[in-house]
Amino acid sequence: MTLWNLGSINADFTYTVPHFPAPGETLPATSLVRGLGGKGANQSVAAARAGADVQHLGAIGPDGDWALEALAGYGVGVGHVARLPDTPTGHALIFVVPDGENAIVLNPCANRAITQARALGWMAHVQKGDTLILQNETDAGAAAASAAREAGARVVYSAAPFEAAAAAEMLPMTDLLIVNAVEAEQLANSLGTAPETLPVPELLVTRGADGATFYDLAQGQQVSVPAPKVTAVDTTGAGDTFAGWFCASRDMGASVAEALAAAAQASALQVTRPGTAAAIPSAAEVAAALAEG
Repeated sequence: MTLWNLGSINADFTYTVPHFPAPGETLPATSLVRGLGGKGANQSVAAARAGADVQHLGAIGPDGDWALEALAGYGVGVGHVARLPDTPTGHALIFVVPDGENAIVLNPCANRAITQARALGWMAHVQKGDTLILQNETDAGAAAASAAREAGARVVYSAAPFEAAAAAEMLPMTDLLIVNAVEAEQLANSLGTAPETLPVPELLVTRGADGATFYDLAQGQQVSVPAPKVTAVDTTGAGDTFAGWFCASRDMGASVAEALAAAAQASALQVTRPGTAAAIPSAAEVAAALAEG
C-alpha cells in the first residue's frame, strides 16, 4: 500500500547556541546548518527510510527545488508536490543548546497556501487500503481526511503543533492519533476528558526519553516501549521520526509491538546526530541496533 503524506516542507536553519536567548540578548551561534525539515517532510523521510512506499503531498516556493531533490534522494515520491510561483518555501529557525533541547520559530509560507481544491485533487489518487498522514502545519487537512476516508484509506493525524480547534475538527476522521505527552494532555483538557478516553480508535503517545505507549481504545488494550538510552545531540524531529517509522512498519505488516520497537530505535539514533531529516537513520542501521539489543 501507499503512504500519502499531506505535510509541510521547510528549510531548517539550525543554530547551535550555548543557551536559549533571553529577551533583548544578542547571542552568537557556534554553528549553522541548513537542511530539510518540517514535520511533514520529516515523517515522509522516516517512513521512506523504513522501507515504505511514500508519496509526499505539499507545496514549495520558487526557492524550494533543493528540498524536492532532498526528499527524492531519501526515496520519497515528490511528483504531486506543488510549486507555487509567488510564495516562498516554509522555513524554521531552530536553536539547539548543549543538552540537545531546542526552541523553534516557524514561518509556514507555502505550507499554508494549499487550497482545498488542490488537496481534493490529490485525494483522487488515494486507494482503498492506503494511508493518509497529516499534521497541523498545512491547510486543507480536514477536507483531505474526509476524502481519504471515503476512498477507504486509513487516516493518521499528528496533532502538532497543537491547535485545539484543528484537533477537534480532525478527530472524527482520524483512525490513529499521534501526540506527545504534553499534546495529549492539552487535547484531553480542551475536550474535558482524559487522554485514554479520547474519541479515536487508536492513540499513540510519545514521551521522549520515557518511551511511548500505543492505545487500542476500541479494544481497551495498550502496548508500551521504553526508549533506548542514548546521549542526545539534537532532539529536533525525534517525534516525527517515531511517527513516520511507526506508520511505515505497520503498513509493511509489523505488529504494534514490533513497530513501536523499531520506531523507538530509529528516533533514538536520530537524536544522536545533528539536524532533522538528514539525521534519520536507514533501515539497515535500525535493524542492526535492534539486533544488538
